[in-house]
Amino acid sequence: MSEVQSPVPAPTPGARSPGISRAIYGMPMFTALFVLDLGAAVSWYVEGLGFASPFTVPGSSGRALLHLLRWQFQDLLVRPAPSAVTAGTGCTLSFAAVYDEVPVDTLWITRDLTTSDPDGNVVVFTAARPPGSQEPAFSKQVERAEQAVVDCPNPESGMSLRNTTQIGGQLAHCDAWRQDRPSWLG
Repeated sequence: MSEVQSPVPAPTPGARSPGISRAIYGMPMFTALFVLDLGAAVSWYVEGLGFASPFTVPGSSGRALLHLLRWQFQDLLVRPAPSAVTAGTGCTLSFAAVYDEVPVDTLWITRDLTTSDPDGNVVVFTAARPPGSQEPAFSKQVERAEQAVVDCPNPESGMSLRNTTQIGGQLAHCDAWRQDRPSWLG
């Protein structure tokens, strides 16, 4: 088990953001984001969303790589795009938030804020909702899905894959499901 504590606070109204971390840590995961206008993108993330820019690395052509971060482990490496960026073809960036920072309750027991950056990348801030605030309709769908799960043993690998696919109200047969599985599953 890791000794590093998550910076995400408990899901309660009034929870406080842990703030921007100035700690030096190994980034276990980060997103490299290519943008058309480095200055506009950095301004949008820093001034609009509260990220910090702890350092910049100059590039050989004068262009830079910028490190942006919000909470610990919410790192972005922002680089100039080698060519024009087409809005909406980028990526979706998801960040943890505290309950009171985001306005929209979802069916899947979170509260979200969704927006787009100047290059059309979708940015989502998600906070868990407090225990006991489940949506009854979503809870029933999850219960039905759990009841519909069957094991589909794969004779070649010996692994058992879980199948929740329903076709016409009936659970799909494991053999039919195997025909549609991705090739990397073997």
